[in-house]
Amino acid sequence: MPTFTAPDGTTLAYHATGDGPPLVCLPGGPMQDSVYLGDLGGLTAHRTLIRLDLRGTGGSAVPRDTASYRCDRQVADVEALREELGLERLDLLAHSAGANLAALYTARHPDRVGRLALITPSVFAVGLDISAEDRLETARLRRDEPWFAPAYASLEAITAGRATAGDWDAVAPFWFARWDDEARAFRAAEQRQRNDEAAARYASDGAFDPHLTRSALATAPSPVLVLAGEYDVAGPVRVMKEYAGLFPSAELVVQSGAGHFPWLDVRERFVTAVVAFLDDGGGVSSP
Repeated sequence: MPTFTAPDGTTLAYHATGDGPPLVCLPGGPMQDSVYLGDLGGLTAHRTLIRLDLRGTGGSAVPRDTASYRCDRQVADVEALREELGLERLDLLAHSAGANLAALYTARHPDRVGRLALITPSVFAVGLDISAEDRLETARLRRDEPWFAPAYASLEAITAGRATAGDWDAVAPFWFARWDDEARAFRAAEQRQRNDEAAARYASDGAFDPHLTRSALATAPSPVLVLAGEYDVAGPVRVMKEYAGLFPSAELVVQSGAGHFPWLDVRERFVTAVVAFLDDGGGVSSP
């Protein structure tokens, strides 16, 4: 796999798969090996996916200074990747916690982003509030599922601040449109793919200044897609609408029947939405 050097000397890896213009992909987790993104439901038929392994994950080295796992300090890694690829601007896709890094990168380097696709994004970087009722109302859309009652009870415990370790495992079905063998295997792999030390430092003190970031995003010139999952308790639709409203040029797409990983759920619908956005007069430009 190709590698490059971050400004602090850390060796970082990325994976290039597919055909078409490059699309840089930032994984969530936080701090999860980018392998879980796979081919993003077949998006590789339309774009060359450049999956960045964040420092300390996948093929990337563990940094000498582990404080550099903090999200804002990884903005320089994305900029170093852009320079490595020889691109004037990046088309950027970020999933979940990776959207925090994408938002900070866009705020700091607005002219370096061609088009920005935020997939079921985390909202820490922009400081939006997700209430307990936002999550519970979304969860109740699944009330007819056979696993619903115990999972919902655990979600209530989590949102009330009285969760036990078992509650976090019990709510796993809410992340997926289908709680089947494929989803269970995907969930089990997550535990092995995440760098827990890095995840603990990702949002540490100083990582985010939501007011400053929102102010910068309000004038960012890039077209933006916010893609939400109808069933996603991590990013309820009401809040995703609010997120899209932070940008001067953004569209919200709510993928029906999708959870937190929409490319796993209705793959063709996901690919169609993302490609339509990227092809709408977009594309990256070279120097």
